[in-house]
Amino acid sequence: MTTTTADQAALGVLDGMYAAWAAGDADSIARHYTQDASVVMPGLHHSGREAVRAFFTAGFAGRLKGSKAIDEPQEVRFYGADTAIVISTGQIVLAGAETDSQIVRATWTLVRQDGQWLIAAYANAPV
Repeated sequence: MTTTTADQAALGVLDGMYAAWAAGDADSIARHYTQDASVVMPGLHHSGREAVRAFFTAGFAGRLKGSKAIDEPQEVRFYGADTAIVISTGQIVLAGAETDSQIVRATWTLVRQDGQWLIAAYANAPV
């Protein structure tokens, strides 16, 4: 995907979130989400930054410990200067595995608040 300067600025929040994932840092991941963020994945729905933090805290203590997330943006669309929709393809590679068979297509809603890009909503579904 060819990116513009605006794309790169918005996508920076995802880069930061995945750097926090690589570090196993649930608190840093949560800081990349808005206070009222929504996360929808098959079988679950999290509402709010604290629910995101709790999900990753539990995940890094269990199944997600040592995991790696791969996410490749496919499309970025802006709706005004402070809202972007990102469509991506991703997967989680668990510790000790080369790949995970579950590839997902994700939709990210990013918003700029006080000059900072944050994740307002995330949803994914299996490809």
